[in-house]
Amino acid sequence: MMEEKKKTNWVLTIVLILGTLTVFFPLYMAFIIAFKQPSEMTNDVAGALAFPQKWSFDNFRQAMEVTDFWRSLGNSLLITLATIVLAILIHSIAGYVIGRGMAHKKSFRFIYLYIVSGMFVPFSILMMPLVKQTAQMGLGNRAGVILLYLVFYMPMNVLLYTGYLKNIPIALEEAADIDGASTWKMYWKIVFPMMTPMHATVAILTALGTWNDVMTPLVIMSGTGQNTLPLAQLNFQTQFGTNYNLAFASYILALIPILIFYIICQKQILNGVANGAVKG
Repeated sequence: MMEEKKKTNWVLTIVLILGTLTVFFPLYMAFIIAFKQPSEMTNDVAGALAFPQKWSFDNFRQAMEVTDFWRSLGNSLLITLATIVLAILIHSIAGYVIGRGMAHKKSFRFIYLYIVSGMFVPFSILMMPLVKQTAQMGLGNRAGVILLYLVFYMPMNVLLYTGYLKNIPIALEEAADIDGASTWKMYWKIVFPMMTPMHATVAILTALGTWNDVMTPLVIMSGTGQNTLPLAQLNFQTQFGTNYNLAFASYILALIPILIFYIICQKQILNGVANGAVKG
């Protein structure tokens, strides 16, 4: 028994090491290429893995100029933060109403399945109708992108919130009801604060999706001159198609804000996934 356990531990250790290398190797390559000069780029493996001959931030400066970094960063931050705040407020309320309603009425179960089924609809099917509708409604801008993100991430977020509600005893709400609290007050004073771990989970999942998305801003905000960071980075595929140094420098700059956000929310995210997603 002990030998089998040790063998299992060794296998898990090897798998974890391979997984770690798989994740960190692309990050290592992106980091060193961002500091290299174009003259240092070689086709041989040893040269590609080698450290830069001279560490310089010149690539980062040029990348910021090409992408109009601060303006693009501002657009990305505005869209991402607005989407996160509205998603937490709207999707948590929807999850609460559906989650509690399913215990009394079967119709809420149908509504739940209808909303969650939205996860299986690919964006490519909706793209052209959405472009036309947003243009006709005057939403071919940042507000339209935020609105679409709220719709796109609603199925997953409602799934998470509904599952997490199972960890919140309904007896707390019944006690508040006896004390004369309204449903609205019960939600904001009792349920909403207790869903903090799931709020963090929803925030980071929504942030990752909105921050890295290219297609939605591309088709909705095309021609407005309002670029997000991923959209601005498309310049490297044309104007600097072979200059990977500037491209990777730009990717590193775009990675920093979302990485900081994830580190801040990490503990709450783990609690939210463990208590909500698994049981949901």
